[in-house]
Amino acid sequence: MTLPPYAYVPGGPWPHPVSAPGGHSSGCRHAAVGPVVGDDPGTSPTFLRGVELFDAGYYWEAHESWEALWHAHGRSGPTARLLKGLILLAAAGVKVREGRPAGVATHAGRALRCFEGVEGVSLGLDLPGLVELARRVEADPPGDDAPAGSAVAVIPGFRLSRA
Repeated sequence: MTLPPYAYVPGGPWPHPVSAPGGHSSGCRHAAVGPVVGDDPGTSPTFLRGVELFDAGYYWEAHESWEALWHAHGRSGPTARLLKGLILLAAAGVKVREGRPAGVATHAGRALRCFEGVEGVSLGLDLPGLVELARRVEADPPGDDAPAGSAVAVIPGFRLSRA
């Protein structure tokens, strides 16, 4: 899959992906998203795309991808709780890019509480690894080492672990 030309950060140098003319997803129509079937991440290209985006440093875009799935799962139940944790972890990544450590810690803490409450699903991810990542980020928010105006930057150590 191809990645967008930039990772959106609110207040940054790049246009809003959807609402701004010239945004990397401006004018794109998104098809309805169905839920993940069982605990099989392979049944959801939307979920897999979110993982790809997150691990490549596209935190806002990953958040948007997973949010559609969260709604498809009715925003409740174990899969929705895991997705909400991922959404919050992606929001923490956006806060890192914005240089807002208090926001990073808040979102990571909320993600941690979601991950700790998940039972029976993992969507192919290492759930204990997600708990540890969220705990580490909440306790010691990472900084953004990217040069100002970078189109994409991966936060060191801020990746999803696979089961």
